[in-house]
Amino acid sequence: MTITEDYLQTEELHPIDIVEHLAEYNEWDFDRVADDQIAMAVEGQWRTYSITLAWSGYDETLRMICTFEMEPPQERMAEIYEALNLANDKCWAGGFAYWEAQKLMTYRYGLVLSGGQLATPEQIDRLIGAAVGASERFYPAFQLVAWANQTPEEAMDVAMTEAYGTA
Repeated sequence: MTITEDYLQTEELHPIDIVEHLAEYNEWDFDRVADDQIAMAVEGQWRTYSITLAWSGYDETLRMICTFEMEPPQERMAEIYEALNLANDKCWAGGFAYWEAQKLMTYRYGLVLSGGQLATPEQIDRLIGAAVGASERFYPAFQLVAWANQTPEEAMDVAMTEAYGTA
């Protein structure tokens, strides 16, 4: 049985309920912060990523924020912002920002579900997967810019595109 088939047998289709079900299914640590918000930790190769999803019924948008700590030297911030721009050019959905006050690198995306549309478990799973995938892909490049004094262009060489096929 697929995730959708299993989940659609229940009555509730609130987007955060779907996220909670996915977190349980994937055995991620999570906390249901409120009826419309959930926070979880997803383990990656480089980091454990903090992911928060919140539903706004007013905007009919499921907002996802994936964060990881990063405290680059102040003198490298211009290069970090340039690296963010280069990374965002390579992201099809979502984008990176740096929250300097919190010392957090963020990847954000909003899934608009206007007109009473429903998010499927596959859409939300892909949303979370894309956030973790992009963070994993660009984390080494951000580190090289911050700590190895590489130019953003040089550092982006390590941010490989997705591999296809088998080796």
